[in-house]
Amino acid sequence: MRTTTDTLGLARLTPENIDAALALRVRPDQEGLVAPVAKSLAEAYVYGDTAWPRLILDGGRPVGFVMAFFDIRFHPERPDDRPRSGLWRLLVDAGRQGGGYGRFAVEQVCAEIRRRGGTRATVTYHPGPDGPAGFYARLGFRPTGELSGDQDVAEVEL
Repeated sequence: MRTTTDTLGLARLTPENIDAALALRVRPDQEGLVAPVAKSLAEAYVYGDTAWPRLILDGGRPVGFVMAFFDIRFHPERPDDRPRSGLWRLLVDAGRQGGGYGRFAVEQVCAEIRRRGGTRATVTYHPGPDGPAGFYARLGFRPTGELSGDQDVAEVEL
């Protein structure tokens, strides 16, 4: 099921769409790869202006969730580490995967980073055969060789 980008958009979370956001779920085999929307929203609350949570909409209907981060230090214990921006969380609802929603969301995050003056985007993900490494590689992300906890780090020049 492919969709056209003219029906796609991102929306801020509001009291009117919060329940739809919380209802989004990945397939059961993906649950260990991405945190639920509720955890993302809690993190967005805690990290304030650093987090950029958005619903992915198709024709006004929620089909996924994306959250970006802007200008944080990857390793705060290393003061010379440059600030980074990128994709923090991406979740496309189980019944809507394969329609280009993830690609659209990543492209929108990269566009927002560029709009804010950034020149590269970072993503972290769980490694392994069932993980999203191939998806991010197809979008131009290349592994940096770094780890963030138990996740691999990849970047793309914008």
